[in-house]
Amino acid sequence: MGAAVVGVAVVAAPDPDTVRWVPAYVGLGSNLGDSVALIERAIELIGAHSITRVISRSALYRTAPFGSVQQQPFVNAVVGVLTLETPMQLLQRLLETERSLGRRRDGERWGPRLIDLDLLVHGDARLEVEGLTLPHPGIPERDFVLYPLFDVAPHLSIPVFGVVRDLVGRVTNRGVQRL
Repeated sequence: MGAAVVGVAVVAAPDPDTVRWVPAYVGLGSNLGDSVALIERAIELIGAHSITRVISRSALYRTAPFGSVQQQPFVNAVVGVLTLETPMQLLQRLLETERSLGRRRDGERWGPRLIDLDLLVHGDARLEVEGLTLPHPGIPERDFVLYPLFDVAPHLSIPVFGVVRDLVGRVTNRGVQRL
C-alpha cells in the first residue's frame, strides 16, 4: 500500500502590491467652542471611513497651551487607528475633517483653535515632505501628546525617539489633568 497524501494545501506567495493595515496615531486638541464635543465628533469622523478604523482612544486631558500665545487651556486626546491609507492620504483626510468641523488655518501659530488633528506616527514611516514630518518632531517635548499617547500605546517604539513609556517619564508635566 502506498502512502496517502492528506491535507495538502497550496499557499500562494504574498502579493508584494497587497495593501496592508498600518497602525497610526493621531493627536487631537481643541480650546475653542465645546472642545469635548468637537474632539468626540472628530474621533467619529476619523473612524467613519472603511479604510481607517479607530482601535483605541485615550482619556481626555486638560492641558496648558503650548507656545507663547496667551489662551485658554486645551482638551487633548490621542486615537490609535489601523489604516490602509498612506501617510499623505491620511493627513489629507485629517485636514478635511478639521475643515468640516470649522477649522481655519489662518490664525496665529500655536494659537487658539476649534480643532487640531496631528498625524503623530504612521507605522514605522520616517518622512519629511512639505506639510508632514513623521514621526511628528514635537512628540518628545509635548506633555499634551505623550500623556494621552501613553494611554493607548505605552510600549510603542517611535522611530528616532524611543519608547513612549520612557518618553513620558522624561517630559515636563505642565499641569496635565485627566478629565
